This record gives sequence, structure tokens and C-alpha cells, in this order.
Amino acid sequence: MSIKVFLNEDEIPRQWYNLAPDLPSPLQPPIGPDGTPVPPQGWYKIFPENLIEQEYSQKRWLDIPDEILKILYRWRPSPLRRAVYLEEALGTPAKIYYKDESVSPAGSHKPNTAVAQAWYNKQFGTKTITTETGAGQWGSALSFSCGLVGLECKVFMVRISFDQKPFRKMMMQTWGANCVASPSNETNAGRSFLEKDPDTPGSLGMAISEAIEAAVADSSGATKYSLGSVLNHVLMHQTIIGLEAKKQLAKIGVGKPDIVIGCAGGGSNFAGLAFPFTYDKINGADIEIIPVEPTSCPTMTRGLFAYDFGDTAGTTPLAPMHTLGHSFVPPPIHAGGLRYHGMAPLVSQAIVEGLFAPRSIHQIECYQGAVQWARTEGIIPAPETSHAIAAVIQEALKAKQEGKEKTILFNLSGHGLMDLVGYNKYFEGELSDYALPQEEIDKTEEELKDYPKAQINKSGKW
Repeated sequence: MSIKVFLNEDEIPRQWYNLAPDLPSPLQPPIGPDGTPVPPQGWYKIFPENLIEQEYSQKRWLDIPDEILKILYRWRPSPLRRAVYLEEALGTPAKIYYKDESVSPAGSHKPNTAVAQAWYNKQFGTKTITTETGAGQWGSALSFSCGLVGLECKVFMVRISFDQKPFRKMMMQTWGANCVASPSNETNAGRSFLEKDPDTPGSLGMAISEAIEAAVADSSGATKYSLGSVLNHVLMHQTIIGLEAKKQLAKIGVGKPDIVIGCAGGGSNFAGLAFPFTYDKINGADIEIIPVEPTSCPTMTRGLFAYDFGDTAGTTPLAPMHTLGHSFVPPPIHAGGLRYHGMAPLVSQAIVEGLFAPRSIHQIECYQGAVQWARTEGIIPAPETSHAIAAVIQEALKAKQEGKEKTILFNLSGHGLMDLVGYNKYFEGELSDYALPQEEIDKTEEELKDYPKAQINKSGKW
């Protein structure tokens, strides 16, 4: 029995996979408020041109530069592990495999794209990168990456996570970044949010508004903005996870998984594992692919598929996605990386197509699953990752009930050693489940009623 499967450095994937050209129904373009498609040059003030080229690319495979691979070798290829101890505890006939992305220096999958984005920005001549972060995973990863390539980094961290997770700020400082709580008094957007609600817990949408404003305000063009999820090029950089997993499963004679699972906030770690297997599903493979989100922030399972802004202030182009509305302020659950109002357009279109089957789970069940995982497999998972683990347990118990030997693959997107405050609140009985009221969903429809409409395009094959 193989419970750890490794790849050598010379077996690392040398190309990223881009799902966009393989979608059965093409992705609708980003647009302006008047409904006109936004051309690549419409992003020039925000992103470097080399990343915009990737964002709009219709190539299936894009080469990974050797310089990026040399940085990734610090922890990649990451191990594929089999959760035999959890399997035994559950008494399931299912085989559970997971990509262990907790082994990166920042403790999550996020450096896979942070390194790439920092490197491309450096090549373009950028001096400073601004960004937002929810739980701090992305901010930590970009701080680490900017430090390696020689860029300044400014991180706007959602206030509730800034208060709950002070060690994340310290990690960013250690790698040389400047981290501030969002909303802040440093931007016009931040000041307007605070004027409306001085006690706001903040949101990723607010932090994105501040980071974009801070980048655009540099008239020299030496400051650019970086996003840790949602956009096409970000998800593409993460596909190194699933491409490695394919090679590792093949090494132990597993042709394909029956079920692929990942937690999903903006979509990056889920897509990183799932997109290479989505290609197989598009081409006839029988695979169930499940993105998992919090019941308190049910973007995929209850949100609208609509054109919406990616940030609260409405400074980004409108994108076709599942959304709870850009003004949505999520409840302060501890899975800070899953508190985003929208979902990646590529993930959203695949949901519309029927390729993915999204699921929402309450946070108490997620923490129960995380604790069971820690007491069997050993790793203390991030609160975000606990959503994937909870779904894995559900599917493993279902296989037990059905008496079927299924192969389950999921992404352990990060460890929770910086997130122990949430675990403490769970053990103290201070956490509660929260289902978003229907009136909040109704507000979304009202907020977006005058915006251009996203078309529900699907082939009908799934």
C-alpha cells in the first residue's frame, strides 16, 4: 500500500493547463457597465501586460518559465498522500487521497500563483504590488514571493481576520511586506466604508477596492495589483496541483478518481486540483467534481449567476459569476478565505454547464471533520480546508453505506497552525451555525437588476 507518493524534480509539470478553450460553452467576456466587452488594454492600469495576455489566452497549455520552476522547487512537487488512518476510523471501503499543499513555506497552495505573479511583475518592471487577503493565506504567500524576487508588497487584510489572526500579519512582516487592516483610512474607498459603518468586520470586496485604488493611484505605473483567486490566469497557475496529482495516481496504478473535492471561496485551490480532471470529464470520464463552500456564504449554491463587480466599490469590470452581490458583507466565520461574495467565472461557467456539483456545509460540521482529521491523519487543517474534509467524510460514509470502493481525491489546501483561535472557539462552544437568510439573497437580485444580464449557456451534456 502506498500512503505517500512523490515525484522527482524532473517530473514536475512544465506547462499550466488553461480550461477556457475546452469549456463546452465559451466563457462570456468581462464587460463595462454599458455592456461593452472590456479589451485587454482595459486592465493595463491594474495588471502587467504579460499577465493580461494569460488572462485572455485561448491556448490549452502555457509553458512555465524555468525561473519560476526554480523557485517552486523549494517545495514542489508536493506529496500525494493516502488518508489510511481516516479510512480506518470511518470504516469506509473508499480510498481517500489528498494533495498536501500545506508543505509550502506559506503553509498553503497560494504560493503557486504568488510566485508566478511576482515573477511576471518583476519582468514587466513593476516595483510594488498591492493586494488584499482574507484569512491571510494569500497575503502571506505574496509577501513571501515578492521578497524572493525583490518587490515591495502592500497587503490590505480583512479586518475581522486581521483581529482574529495576528500571526498572519507577523508572517507578512517577516517576509518584508506591509499589512494593514481593511477597511482603512489610507484610501478613499476605505474611508467611505468606515463612514458607513465604523465597526464593519470588512470583506474581501472592500479590501480589493482598497488594493486596486492604491495601485491605480501611482501615476508612474510602477505599482500593480495582484489577485489571489478568481481570475483565469490565477486558476491556471494552480493547475500544477492537479497535473502533479495525475502523475502520482498513475504511479500507483489509479487511472482516475471517482470523486474530486476542494473547498471554494474564489476558486483557486479547487480549480488547481479539479481543472485537469475537468478536462477528462469533458472528454468522457465519469468523475464527480464537488466544490464546497460555507452555508453562511453560499455563493455557488444559492447565489445568482450574473454579471457583477469583483469588488465592493465597483472599480473592476463586470464578470459573469455566481454572486451574492458586491455589497454583501459576510458573517465573521473563521474560514476567512471562503468569505468572498463571488466565484471565479471559469468555475461558475462549469457549474452552469453541469460539470461541477457545488455543496455548502455548516461550520460546526467542518470543525468536527477537521478535528477528526487531526486526530487520525495528524495535520491540523486550515478552516477553509475543513470544508473539503467535511465533504470527503460525507462521501466516504456514503461509500460505506453503499458498499462501494470509490477513489476520492481532495486538496488539503493549507494547514491551520495560524488559525487556532477558531479551533479554540469551537472547543469552547462559542461557534454556531448560520444559514444565510433568503432576504439577503433577495437583496442580491435587487442590487443587480439594472446590470447587463449573463446568459445561461450550456451544452446539455451534463
